[in-house]
Amino acid sequence: MNILVLNNGSSSLKFQLAALEDHSESILVSGVVERIGGEALVTIQIEDKTFKLTSPIRDTTQALNFVIKNIIQHQDLIAGFKGLGDIHGVGHRVVHGGERFKASVLIDKDILSALEDCIELAPLHNPANIKGIEAIQDILGPKIPQVAVFDTAFHATMPESAWLYALPYSSYRRHKIRRYGFHGTSYRYVSERYREVSRIRAEECNIIIFHLGNGCSACAIRGGESIDTSMGMTPTEGLVMGTRAGDLDPSVIEMIGTKEGMTFHEVQSLLNRNSGLLGISGITSDMRDLIAEVAEHQDRRAQLAIDIFAYRARKYLGAYIAAIGPVKAVIFSGGIGENSSLIREKIADGLEHMGLLFDKDANVKLDKAKEKLGKISKTGSPVEIYVIPTNEEIMIARDTLKLIQAQA
Repeated sequence: MNILVLNNGSSSLKFQLAALEDHSESILVSGVVERIGGEALVTIQIEDKTFKLTSPIRDTTQALNFVIKNIIQHQDLIAGFKGLGDIHGVGHRVVHGGERFKASVLIDKDILSALEDCIELAPLHNPANIKGIEAIQDILGPKIPQVAVFDTAFHATMPESAWLYALPYSSYRRHKIRRYGFHGTSYRYVSERYREVSRIRAEECNIIIFHLGNGCSACAIRGGESIDTSMGMTPTEGLVMGTRAGDLDPSVIEMIGTKEGMTFHEVQSLLNRNSGLLGISGITSDMRDLIAEVAEHQDRRAQLAIDIFAYRARKYLGAYIAAIGPVKAVIFSGGIGENSSLIREKIADGLEHMGLLFDKDANVKLDKAKEKLGKISKTGSPVEIYVIPTNEEIMIARDTLKLIQAQA
C-alpha cells in the first residue's frame, strides 16, 4: 500500500511516498517544496538520486498538485523515471492536538472541526496542517482516507504534576493553558527502535531522549511512556534551539517590549525567530556553521552559543535522571544529535557519578559511519548512551496504514 506522508508548513511542504507491505517498508520518493508563494524550489529524492528544479507555486493546493501529478503519478519533469503508482492513503503531521487527541485518527468532518478548535494553541502550525488536509480532499477526492498524526499525542501520558503550570487553576480550566510537549512522533519512533536494539519490553524502557535539530527538546520516558518533556504549551519552552530562546523569566517579555518599544507579538517573534543560537552568536542558527566558525576563527560568541546550548541540555539530563529513577539509556537523535560528536560529548561526558561512562572514540567514529545508529558508552556503563536516527515519516505512514486497515 502506498502512503503519502505530508508535513505542511506556511511556506514549505515536505513529502514522502512510502510503500508498506506486511514485512517490508520502502521509500519510493521524498522531497520538499520551499518558498511557496513565489518561484518555489523543489528538491526530489528518488533512490540515490537528487533532483532540484523551480516552478511558480502560489499556495498549498498548487504545491500538492505539483507533487502528486508531476512527481508521484507521472514524473514528467524527471527523465528516466515513470510514475510511482496510486496513493492509497495520506498521513499528515499535525503539530497540536490539544487534550482531545491522544492518538492518531482518521480524518472526517468532525475531526477537521476539532482541529480548527486547536488553532489558538498552535497558530503558526495548525492552519497550514488543515490547509494540507483540505487540499488533498480537493485533489484526490473524499474516498482517499486521510490520517492526522499529532506531535503532542505521545505526551498524553504525562502526569498532571508535570504538565500543569503553577498558575491560578482557572487558567487551565477556562483556557487549557498547560504543557503539551512536541516531537512526540520522533520520540515514539526512537523509543521503539531502542527497544528493538536492546531487546527489552516496554515496561523496562526507562530512557531519556534528546531530539536536537533546529527545534530541540528532551523527553523523560518511564515504562515506555512519556512522563515529562521540555517543550510546553508551545515549542518555545525548554532547550536553546536554532532560533528559539527556550526557558526564560517571563518578566523579560515585558522588559524587552518596554525598552525596545515592541508590541507583544513582536517580542514573541523575537523569542521564536531571532533568539537561540542565532540570537547569541549573531551569525547563524545552524550548529554546523557555528562549530566551523569556532574552528576557523575562534569566534567568542559562536563558542558561547555552543556552550549555552550544551549546558541547557545537560541540566535537563540531570533533572530527568532524577525524575525517572534508574535509567537504562540516554539517546541522541535529530540532525544535531545524530551528526555532531562535539555536542554529544559536551552534554554527556564527565557524568560518571551519574552512571554515564562516555566513550569518546566511539562517539567520534560514529560521525564518520554510514549508519548513524550506535552505542557511544563504554562497556559496562550503568547507563547506556546511544545515537539512534529518528524517522517521523515512517511512523506517520505506519499509523496511517493501521487505521486504514482497521477501518476496512
